[in-house]
Amino acid sequence: MKLKQIVVSIENSPGRLLEVTDALGDAGINLRALNLVDTGAFGQLRLLVSDVSRARQILMKMQIPAFVNEVVAAEIEDQPGSLAKVLQPLTGANIYVVFMYAFTRFSQGGAVMIFRFSDNDRAIEIMQANGINLLDAESFGMLETES
Repeated sequence: MKLKQIVVSIENSPGRLLEVTDALGDAGINLRALNLVDTGAFGQLRLLVSDVSRARQILMKMQIPAFVNEVVAAEIEDQPGSLAKVLQPLTGANIYVVFMYAFTRFSQGGAVMIFRFSDNDRAIEIMQANGINLLDAESFGMLETES
C-alpha cells in the first residue's frame, strides 16, 4: 500500500520547474500528483509519476539529485471533518504526519491525501482497521520498479 515518491530540490528561479516537468513530459512520464514547497533558495519538489525509475534516471542525467521515499495515499470523503476522522486513530497510536498534500478527484467525488508518517507501516494497519481506502500504485497507473 506504500507508493514510491520522487523528491528533488530545484532552484527557485524562472523556468526551473518548467525544465523539470518538460523533460519528464518529453519522456512520456505522466505526473500523478505533485507538491512544491519553498525552502528558501530552493524548493522541494515531491512527485508521484507514472514511471519512477525512468523519471529518476532523467532527473539524475539533468544533474538534479533525486531520491525516492515511501508515502501512503488515502482516499477520503470530500467534506468537512473527513481528514480529522482519519487522523484521530493515528494520533491515539502516537503516529504523526511528517508531511502531506492532497488533491480532489472530482470525477469520483473524493479527495486523495498523500501522507508520510512517522511510521508508515503502522499507519497503514490503523487506517485499514478503520476502513480507510488506501490506494496502491496500480490505482495511480504507476510503475515503481527501480533500476
